[in-house]
Amino acid sequence: MCLIHIGHGDTSYNKLSLTHRLILLAMLCLAQFLDAFNNSALFSAIPTLEVSMGMTESQSTWIISAFKLTFASFLLISGRISDVYNPKSAFIGGVSGLGVISLCTGFVNDTIPVIILRALSGIASSMTIPSALTLLVDVFPEPLEQARAIGLFGGCGGVANVLGLMIGAMFAEWASYHWVFWFTAIVAVPVALTCVFIIPPEISKTTDNLEPAAAKWKSLDLIGVSILAVALILFIFAVTSGSTDGWASAIVLVPLIISILMVIGFFYWETLIPVDKAAIPPRTWFYHNFPILFAVALSPNLWWSTVFTIFTTLWQTVFEWSIISSAVHMFPIGIMSFAMSFTGSLSRIFSPKWIILTGLSFCMVATVLLALGGGNPQDYWSYIFPAFVLGSAGAMLTYTHTNIAIFQAAPSSMVGTVGAIFNGALQFGSAIGLAGVSSIETSVEAVTTLLNELTLGQRLGLKQGYLTKKRG
Repeated sequence: MCLIHIGHGDTSYNKLSLTHRLILLAMLCLAQFLDAFNNSALFSAIPTLEVSMGMTESQSTWIISAFKLTFASFLLISGRISDVYNPKSAFIGGVSGLGVISLCTGFVNDTIPVIILRALSGIASSMTIPSALTLLVDVFPEPLEQARAIGLFGGCGGVANVLGLMIGAMFAEWASYHWVFWFTAIVAVPVALTCVFIIPPEISKTTDNLEPAAAKWKSLDLIGVSILAVALILFIFAVTSGSTDGWASAIVLVPLIISILMVIGFFYWETLIPVDKAAIPPRTWFYHNFPILFAVALSPNLWWSTVFTIFTTLWQTVFEWSIISSAVHMFPIGIMSFAMSFTGSLSRIFSPKWIILTGLSFCMVATVLLALGGGNPQDYWSYIFPAFVLGSAGAMLTYTHTNIAIFQAAPSSMVGTVGAIFNGALQFGSAIGLAGVSSIETSVEAVTTLLNELTLGQRLGLKQGYLTKKRG
């Protein structure tokens, strides 16, 4: 199965010089880097944030979750804006917004304002990904170049996850957590300014159709995307809260049930309006292999997020490794993510189906290795290192070739929307993975505590019996 052409035809921006296109690709990749960096860097800085702001554990969780929640929830409206209006404006607005919000966040020292600003950062970041993917497939219409560009774009996210840990650790250790936010602003603002000049104006001419503004506004399907956005917010909130408040609690069950009903309502609404006005036309799910690819897209971030969460916590709290040492031991993940981002051209030789299955198999083998050797620091080189290499290679293969295949299945007019759906699936995978890990940890800790209490009671009982017998 080979890639098909999904560009907009033989327009002038398809004839840009190689240097121009590579600079543009670098800017798009930097935006992807910043989106991933925004979360991974804070993993290292959160302990400092908790102490500095007097946060509770649940509040510090929302420093990460607030970004993920709004990022996933606003992806669809961002994708629709990129398809209906102009991806150049959406991309520059998202990157510049992220820079300004991050700059402001660095000056805030109170918990609630920081969480609010993190949520706004998620909205700004959600504007960058679908528009970046739309620009990418427009500027690289040739199938082989497009596959390579998509792979490199995704690889930057994997690299950012590890470099973010390291950079965040260095800021937390040697400077201040404020610099985690300021670093994002320092990178984002120049990227936005550069893109004002290097993204060709012809982009807007090919993506902005001749419909009047009122017709375009209706094409956004604001009712549909609003229903879905609220449903996603409630779903991610419920999944995130389940590990801390208990899955049987009302604060989890009520939003979870409402979110499911709203998703059903959204799909029903999409059947009532014209196909060209729907946010996600029902036919989208009948594109070749689309539902399967959506399900597979849940897995890469699920693997990455659970591994990061488990091992950064284990190494720092149990093994008492330093923040920087923990980040350095994560480097194999970033190196393999970047290396495997150049495998996009494999889809010209092998069927993406077999590449994706190979990637998923690598992740399963890696997970078994992590389970066998994760609890002992002496097992790093014999179990953890090969697992990180194998698992990260598998996750990156799955990410890259699912991404390529899902764009192959969609028409050019749906690139932004399909990119939003794909990245939404990645975020759901991350949320599900984090919720699953937290729930298992909570259950194990509860059982361990109970067993320890029983053991203590038995020891005290035996000791009391011994003393009684001795006195007798």
